[in-house]
Amino acid sequence: MKKQSSVSRLLAYAGSYKKLTLLGCVLSAIAAVLGLVPYVCVWLAARDVLRVYPDVTEASELIRWGVLAVWFAVSNIVVYFAALMCTHIAAFRTARNMRHAGTAHILRLPLGFFTGDQSGRLRKVIDDNAALTEDLLAHKLPDLTAAVVTPAAAIVLLFSFDWRMGILCLLTMILAFVCMASMMGGKNAGFFHRYQREIEKMSAEAVEYVRGIPVVKVFQQTVYSFKSFYAAIQSYSELASQYAMSCRNGQTAFLTCINGGFALLIPAALLLASGGNGWETLTDFIFYALFAPACGGMINRIMYASESVMEANEAIMKLDQILEQKPLKETETPQKPEREAVSFEHVTFRYPGTEHPALKDVSFTVREGTVTALVGPSGGGKSTAASLIPRFWDVESGHVRIGGVDVREMNSQELMRHVAFVFQDTKLFKVSLLENIRMARPSASAEEVKAAALAAQCGDILEKLPEGLDTIVGTKGVYLSGGEAQRIALARAILKDAPIIVLDEATAFADPENEVLIQRAFGELTRGKTVLMIAHRLSTIRNADQILVIDKGSVREQGSHKELLAENGLYAEMWKDYQKAAAWKVGKEASL
Repeated sequence: MKKQSSVSRLLAYAGSYKKLTLLGCVLSAIAAVLGLVPYVCVWLAARDVLRVYPDVTEASELIRWGVLAVWFAVSNIVVYFAALMCTHIAAFRTARNMRHAGTAHILRLPLGFFTGDQSGRLRKVIDDNAALTEDLLAHKLPDLTAAVVTPAAAIVLLFSFDWRMGILCLLTMILAFVCMASMMGGKNAGFFHRYQREIEKMSAEAVEYVRGIPVVKVFQQTVYSFKSFYAAIQSYSELASQYAMSCRNGQTAFLTCINGGFALLIPAALLLASGGNGWETLTDFIFYALFAPACGGMINRIMYASESVMEANEAIMKLDQILEQKPLKETETPQKPEREAVSFEHVTFRYPGTEHPALKDVSFTVREGTVTALVGPSGGGKSTAASLIPRFWDVESGHVRIGGVDVREMNSQELMRHVAFVFQDTKLFKVSLLENIRMARPSASAEEVKAAALAAQCGDILEKLPEGLDTIVGTKGVYLSGGEAQRIALARAILKDAPIIVLDEATAFADPENEVLIQRAFGELTRGKTVLMIAHRLSTIRNADQILVIDKGSVREQGSHKELLAENGLYAEMWKDYQKAAAWKVGKEASL
């Protein structure tokens, strides 16, 4: 199937405004033709003046041609303005539709799609790239239409008065096109794509460098300590320099051709005038001398329009990369679980684009109303298993069930109603604490939100803030520590009151004081709930009803804390290492 051009794709996003875009292009073409008429009026006026020279007062048609030139020039401006109004309205609606299409699609993607560092990239792809297309549709597309129509009309005019001078002007246009093609073809054909990649790479490395400035200052390092950032700058600089130098000769020749028509017209006019038709040749020369620069403007329009087309190609390609992501399949006959137990049945899962499975034939059950802890070496598959319950991803084989119902047989709203999750990487929005907590249940009253905050041991946070729950978080507000932010996240989960709780290393960034408060909040959150928790601090899961040791994507051991210690296996080894780490001291005692 033949791939559609970027312009065709954009017009498809325009929807009902496609006709307005086409109308704008037609009006732009009409305006371009109207813009050629004043040149004819100038030629007619010059002919009348030179015919009666030196008695210019005898040129009776002079005022008529002047008035017509002004009217056609004004008509050109008015019609072109109307064209741009049409294309601008359509361009803004098209960009809106692109943003809507991208946003609507990502809302249907699995939650795992957003677990990486996606926010900045998604904003750029959906918002910034949609804005890139506005310039093409609003300005460059009507200009390109005019630039295509105008040469056809211009060629007619070029041969209407003196075909010999017309050939010379046409020759400069052809040479300019050849020069422009030489700059955009060959090894430079893929430059814009490479240029965008280098900008994105440099921007990403710049963000990482800014984030690492505290480290740079503490250790008295320089920008060269961030070799990847420096390499990205150098790579961008080299690419831009190479392209500029490769276009040096072509750009010089291009500008010479579009602006150097006089170099051919003057000798030609002198040669033709020597044949005895001096005044007539001078009249034609005046027309071509004025019209040749206008032909150069047409070619410039085409060049700039082609650049916008390349930008649009990039924008469409990046948007397609998102739209090609497969959304989760919603069942046509959704089921509701009657119980709250969670079970994994021979689950195998691999992340998109990877060869080795993250989980292999994993089976276990979290009984209703009990606490199951997942422990094991880093990268063993603990977080992966937890993420499959709220359906961050779909399993490759096997089943993840809630109350005996496969999570794929539940609609997303019902699944989210059953599961609340708190991860170590807490996200707080730049709104009030009240709105941050209320996101778990938008219909909750302020009293219910406050009760959830107090249950999450956030009383000390509210007391020290001047506006309590109404305090803004982040920019123009306050900043919370990692442990404090974690308690706010727990307040969300408490307010949601879901029957199944997933905790992924929720005390990772907490200091000892915050950890005590978070443990108290856990008690409020998990009372009477089905809980699956991941922890590296083994002391926090000693009293779990069940502990699963996951290593290399498989369940290695399973049982209570005492049972696993008695087995003297991997868990017992981990417990010994944890005890040693907890007893470690700084100073001379550490070496004894």
